[in-house]
Amino acid sequence: MLLGLGQQVRRREFIGVLGGATVGWPAVLLSPPLAAEAQQVNKAPQVGFLAMGRHPAFPVFVQALNGLGWVEGRNVVLEPRFAEPGKAEQFDQLAADLVQQGVDVIVALIQPEIIAARRATTTIPIVMVVGVNPVGQGFASSLARPGGNVTGLAWDADPEFTAKNVEILRELLSAPQHIGGIIDPAFPSTVGWEAAQRGALQLGLDLHGVEVRKPDQMEKAFAELRAVRADAVLVFGGSTLFGSRDKIAQLSMNNRLPVMFLYREGAEAGGLLSYGPSLPDLWRRSAIYVDKILRGARAAELPIEQPTKFELVINLKTAKALGLTIPPLLLTRADEVIE
Repeated sequence: MLLGLGQQVRRREFIGVLGGATVGWPAVLLSPPLAAEAQQVNKAPQVGFLAMGRHPAFPVFVQALNGLGWVEGRNVVLEPRFAEPGKAEQFDQLAADLVQQGVDVIVALIQPEIIAARRATTTIPIVMVVGVNPVGQGFASSLARPGGNVTGLAWDADPEFTAKNVEILRELLSAPQHIGGIIDPAFPSTVGWEAAQRGALQLGLDLHGVEVRKPDQMEKAFAELRAVRADAVLVFGGSTLFGSRDKIAQLSMNNRLPVMFLYREGAEAGGLLSYGPSLPDLWRRSAIYVDKILRGARAAELPIEQPTKFELVINLKTAKALGLTIPPLLLTRADEVIE
């Protein structure tokens, strides 16, 4: 049985799937309530979770929540909802379902999920896991005091790190002239894109962006980047691109085109390297917000936080397959080298 992508995943059905081998997530994360605990569970707070596909953020979040004393089947009810990969339009219905369910807080993974949750409710607290420009998007009055029902973590609170990605690519390649950028328009990190463009301009490089809305558009994107003679590709954020990281890494090999991601999971999937915030760190920290809200804190008064952990990961296996030599100084700065 699949995870119920794009459907309303009811708690009992989801628990059964998670406890089996199909999903591959630790079975200890969720356990069905014992008969003696049934009445307590019925009164327990409900936590909704919105994400695209079988996202690895969910089990990390659940483990962090367990560590804070909230355990499914004992004192909390988890209500996950997952859209099908590349179908962000499903989030409106999934968010509306959570509101109708009467959840006490909604955890929204990334921008399409956050927007859908915000459209569905202005009263139920919403915790952003990987938010983008929350003040500019109108979700919050300020990072220090959001003032509404949205709080959590802002991935691009310091967008200039994307300029650092361009700088690293310049250091990696001997004489690059053109850098390609793959962008998910559903993840409107225009500030990060503009920072990358400024970084490219300062280094005398051309940055050419290609939009990818669905996974099946990836081959066309690489064909366009080859046509503009891109020397390397920088993959920006978004659920569709994150979920397509294996395919992107394979296309990188097929096209002999080095790819850099903004998250380590891309390098682990076979991309050449990555530099950016640690996503698992953000996934874990989102549970802290949920804990505070369930204990009485108001979302309006919980400051929106920034990433605090940035990682440079280099995949030497991929470098060898592409015939590239990583500069020694760049290797010494890496937080992890995959061999």
